Amino acid sequence: VTSFSNAEEDAVSLSAVMPFMLETELVGRGAEYSKAAEQWGEHVVVDGRIVTGQNPASASAMAEAVVKAITA
Repeated sequence: VTSFSNAEEDAVSLSAVMPFMLETELVGRGAEYSKAAEQWGEHVVVDGRIVTGQNPASASAMAEAVVKAITA
């Protein structure tokens, strides 16, 4: 799973055209949702073999985490 936070969607004025806000949906369905301290900041979470990233700033770190997870 990777997503933009609600605040990041708001920052680029895309909230109004989204069919739903992913952060809101995930939290509303009981998911544990975490995000970078700053908008557009790198944020990667590894939980066993599940790797998530927040936005394009997380791409490199997320790729490294995926490689590490599949080679472990």
